[in-house]
Amino acid sequence: MTKTAFLPHRGVIAIEGPDRITFLQGLVSNDVTKAVPGRTVWSALLTPQGRYLAEFFILATADSLLLDTAREAIPDLIKRLGRFRLRSKVTVADRSADFAVHAAWNGSATIPDAITAPDPRLDTAGTRILARTRLPDALDATAYLAHRLALGLPDHADLEPEKTLLMEAGFDELHGIDWDKGCYMGQELTARTRYRGLVKRRLIPVNGSTDLPSPGTPITTGDRDAGALRGRLGLRGLAMLRLDCLDLPLQAGPIMVKPDMPYWLTLPEPAQA
Repeated sequence: MTKTAFLPHRGVIAIEGPDRITFLQGLVSNDVTKAVPGRTVWSALLTPQGRYLAEFFILATADSLLLDTAREAIPDLIKRLGRFRLRSKVTVADRSADFAVHAAWNGSATIPDAITAPDPRLDTAGTRILARTRLPDALDATAYLAHRLALGLPDHADLEPEKTLLMEAGFDELHGIDWDKGCYMGQELTARTRYRGLVKRRLIPVNGSTDLPSPGTPITTGDRDAGALRGRLGLRGLAMLRLDCLDLPLQAGPIMVKPDMPYWLTLPEPAQA
């Protein structure tokens, strides 16, 4: 049975104008040309040094690109995108008041008068929906959080602006990077972390022995730092963990935690002795 949840923590930025595709193409990690009606692209904006700033789904209409993104990231994202407008014929505006962001999963979602497209990260991730108002019978965001954490899918709240690398957060396996699209801001470091095997930590699902503590709680193994907890709900969460600590006993405060690798996550091969 299909489940649908209203996501009030997500908002919408509209990029309009004849240069909207070429403008965004040179800035973000994925191929904007692949965003067409009925097909969304998951992507990120990075710093020039290749560090994460914001993630978003790019949904297309006949005359606009709509970025489904975290509301808290919108003011900074609009400001940063505005710096690159130069002579491009585009407008960038917060359209959160015009859309109610939803996600649906466990089946297909047909919503009249809404903009919909499959979540491109996993076949089981579901559908992104931009409706005009909250849909009748929509669940609250906690239901979607449980679904997302069960699959190990990251959200803006799980990532650290100006610190996280895309390769640490699963953007490669989850189709958030196009390796053939050409230059974009932060591309050099992103490519280097892939081809030189520089990733030393990953965002990984974890299960707690009891309900997990608040996001940001340090995770340790003995007296060593092993990472930090990010988003969580009950026993399930996501944690940014050092790869050399995954086989060791881990604790978030007093609570034992255990990595639970999703099928899609690929870890580097261990070094040969």
